[in-house]
Amino acid sequence: MNTSISPQATVRAELLQQLAQTPSFDLAVVGGGATGLGVALDAAARGFKVVLLEAMDFAKGTSSRATKLVHGGVRYLAQGNIALVREALHERTTLLHNAPHIAQPLAFVMPSYRLLDTPFYGIGLKMYDALAGKAGLGSTQFLSAGATRSLLPTVQGKGLKGGVKYWDGQFDDARLALALARTAAAKGALLINYCPVTGLVQEGGRVVGLECKDAETGQAYTVRARCVVNATGPWVDQLRQEDAQMLGKPVKAMVAPSQGVHLVVDREFLPSDHALLVPKTADGRVLFAVPWLGKVILGTTDTPRHDLAREPVPFDEEVNFILSEAGKYLSRQPTLADVRSMWAGLRPLAKPQDDDGENTKGISREHTVLTSKSGMVTVTGGKWTTYRAMAEDVLEACFNAGELPRKPGGVTVNLPLVGSPASGRSQHSMHMGQGMHSYGSEAAVIEALPGASVWLADGLSEAMVRFAARYEYARTVEDVLARRSRMLFLDARLAAKLAPRVAEILREELGSDPALEAFLALAQQYTGKKLA
Repeated sequence: MNTSISPQATVRAELLQQLAQTPSFDLAVVGGGATGLGVALDAAARGFKVVLLEAMDFAKGTSSRATKLVHGGVRYLAQGNIALVREALHERTTLLHNAPHIAQPLAFVMPSYRLLDTPFYGIGLKMYDALAGKAGLGSTQFLSAGATRSLLPTVQGKGLKGGVKYWDGQFDDARLALALARTAAAKGALLINYCPVTGLVQEGGRVVGLECKDAETGQAYTVRARCVVNATGPWVDQLRQEDAQMLGKPVKAMVAPSQGVHLVVDREFLPSDHALLVPKTADGRVLFAVPWLGKVILGTTDTPRHDLAREPVPFDEEVNFILSEAGKYLSRQPTLADVRSMWAGLRPLAKPQDDDGENTKGISREHTVLTSKSGMVTVTGGKWTTYRAMAEDVLEACFNAGELPRKPGGVTVNLPLVGSPASGRSQHSMHMGQGMHSYGSEAAVIEALPGASVWLADGLSEAMVRFAARYEYARTVEDVLARRSRMLFLDARLAAKLAPRVAEILREELGSDPALEAFLALAQQYTGKKLA
């Protein structure tokens, strides 16, 4: 699918002018993460007039901080949640098909250090294959100790009895978010980042719109819509409380935030195109070592949080836990000095009404959709793999509430995202590093831009920065180096080194302040140094 979006389609002044001049929308989506973008795309593809407003940048929060896995949820299978696994496996295949330049199959190896582990986990993963059916990516295999070592050359050899190999997928979460945003725009949706919603508009006890503000100029706007969707992830309760106050009825929080931390180390710690999976660590969680864009991601943790920091900081105990656990399964123990980047993200876990939020490992990752008495639809929970199914559920809630006329669904099942190559498959493995592959069919557009042959680092050219500014809604250095490129997540020190030149290019392209100093402070945090 070739992009049909001109540079003018993402020029901020024109987007804001369109916002001001549109009398009313069918659907207003608050939140530009996986869920909100999925809803905007689904609604626009059905022919609705859609606006999406994001307070920061698209995928700035949770949606750029995943473990980068497109998966059915092996752990949910162990919990007996068959329906969730079956749905996720179906959606996994849909995503791999619609965005092959951003999402690809990935083989996992689960090493066994007890004789019964191989048959125990292997039988469970055979069930995983059975649930996938024709949507399976490959058959589960029982491995000998030698075969396990050949696939994971740096696995801890002492006591190794064998292993199990199975298939799931991986993706670039932030670039998938951008692809969703730009595909929605191609379908007629209006999407604006750095435009926080400042309030709801109610008439006769119904939400009929919202107030928002351009974060760059301070200009305020009133947006009217037939239905408002609250898709703000861990922050959904803030908008729900405002809605409830206007109605004079309190509501209980529906989110129990949980912090997940990931560490990135060099590929030498796991020089393989297979991921390593430990099904049960010392705290009962799953540990991953995943090859991604030329590095290895180690994670993740599950720590309850009661604050909602926009840029959460990994706790020392989380970092130490991941390093310690990884050292049990790798031949070389990673240390803090080996960490190229570390980040934390808040998961918006849907909270049972009688839960106190302290046991987030026990909370379901299934999503929840609620419609308030005012007609506002709130969605939270879930995971990246099922974003498309979540969007369909949200639209169904809008129809059931009588806020929108019903239109047939299923329109995004076979909808290639912007950049999807005509062949339907990628020519490059994302294990090996950043590069042009993630742009798919749009690579030729970048190669025609100034600076196409000027490489700032492996995987990032000056032309890519210009493309981010012209076509991908980028406004700041962070937008480019954290999400259009994944440099901040791969090597924070290198990202800081590149930042001044990126800032110069953005000033040329946008004529506005690219927030260089703020990015340099953030990059320091990603190296493990706490911000003051």
